[in-house]
Formats: sequence, structure tokens, C-alpha cells
Amino acid sequence: MFSNVLLAVDLDGTFLTDDKTILDKDMAAVNEFRENGGLFTFATGRGESYSRSVATQANIDIPIVTFNGAAVYDFRNERVLWQSILEKNARELMMHIRGMHPTLGVDVFIGQEIYSTSRNRRSDEHFNYIRQKPIRCSIDDVPDCNWTKILLVDEAEVISEIVEYSAKLDLSGVQVVCSSPVYFEILPIGTNKWSGLRKLIELSGFDDRFVVAVGDYMNDLEMVKRADLGIAVENAVDEVKEHADLIVCDNNSGAVCEAIGKIKSMKKENIV
Repeated sequence: MFSNVLLAVDLDGTFLTDDKTILDKDMAAVNEFRENGGLFTFATGRGESYSRSVATQANIDIPIVTFNGAAVYDFRNERVLWQSILEKNARELMMHIRGMHPTLGVDVFIGQEIYSTSRNRRSDEHFNYIRQKPIRCSIDDVPDCNWTKILLVDEAEVISEIVEYSAKLDLSGVQVVCSSPVYFEILPIGTNKWSGLRKLIELSGFDDRFVVAVGDYMNDLEMVKRADLGIAVENAVDEVKEHADLIVCDNNSGAVCEAIGKIKSMKKENIV
């Protein structure tokens, strides 16, 4: 039934519940989807190390989009299929914003390593949550090559100020996005989950698939807007909902199960 469909879902706030678990009914629906020919993958802001436990639970068998579209990782063969790297001006931008907001937690992602150059309550929560030990060092001690992304972490009001302030800056050479109310990310230019998903499709030979994307936050917006079928969960921010073709229940109530049910109905009606 689903042999022409590729389903890409966000993790946090979409496939995962608020307590970071996978609902049994979501997993059952995914298994049925794959048994009937569907391709299932993740498009996440997480890196491969932080995604591994969920990928293992979900038995992911095709590559996933990581770092909000900056990389594509293949767990079956344990290798990065493609990756985009930040330009040098990203460091300057980060240092400028950090100078304006000295309370910021600042993390630099290089491959599987995270270099934590300053910390606060929110960044400590982040590392407790991802269960990955960072390399704590000064910004001068971070290797000066192959930066995949920079994560700025602070209270929501501070991140909101940074979003407003960054709109006045010269952002040539970088892409910025909020992946949660307390996370502001600096990414390689042109990077978003849709561009990463297109790269996955190109590298894996899935060009003939009908692409369905499900998400909840601003880092999912381009993916939801540009997929053949874009789905927002009920807990999504308003802008994502406004650009979605469909809205399903929230992430604590079986959003992916409902999304697959919608696809099944559309298949029966020959819409997909």
C-alpha cells in the first residue's frame, strides 16, 4: 500500500512524547507502514550520537537527516553520507551575539563531539537530557575546522531577544533557526530539514517517492511547507500549522499513528 511513500518525521515534540518516549501505537503504525512498502526516517536537529537510541528503538533502516539538515547519516553502515560545514564567519557571529548576551550557553558541534564553551542552567539541562558528556573548554580551544553547527542556549526571553537582534545583522554565509524556545542555532548557509531531506533522497535514489513530512517547530517549517504532504502536530507553533496541509493530534496522543492513518485513507481514495 505504501510502496511509493517516504515519511520523514521530526523527533522532539513530534515522534517523541514530552517525556522522550515512543508510544506503542506510533511504533506499531510505523512497523505496519514499513511492512507495506513505506520508507520511514527522521529529520532532526540532533546529531547522530544523540539520535542513536531512538533510531535503535525504531529500527531505522534508511539514512536519517541530522543537525537540522546539515548532515545525512547512515546507521546501517555507520557513516556520514553527506555533511555541510559552517564558514569561518560563523565564529565571529557567535562571538558577537555572545558579547551582547554573556549568560548564553554556547556549544559547538564537530562530528560526534560537542564542545561546550560556556554554560548555564538551560545548557546543563540540555546535556543531562541528551546524556552526552561535552568537551568543556574555552572557545579558543575548539578545533578551528569542520564546525557543523553552533547552539546558543538560554531562557526563552533571551533567545527571543537574540532572534529579534539577529534580524538586524548581516547573516550572509550562515543560516539561523530556533529549534525550541530556548535553542538558537547557527547552521551552514542554505541548511534546513527540507534541504537535508532532498539530499537524503538524492543519495538514496528515492526520487520517485511521495514525500510526507511531520513536524512541530520552526526548524520543521521548510520541510512541512515543501513536502508533497506537510503535516503539523496539534502542539506545533502557529506558523507551522498555517503552512501544513493537515493537522493531527499532539505528540503525546499518537501523532505519527494518526498521520499514517491519514496517508492510508488518502491511498484508498487514490489521492497519494
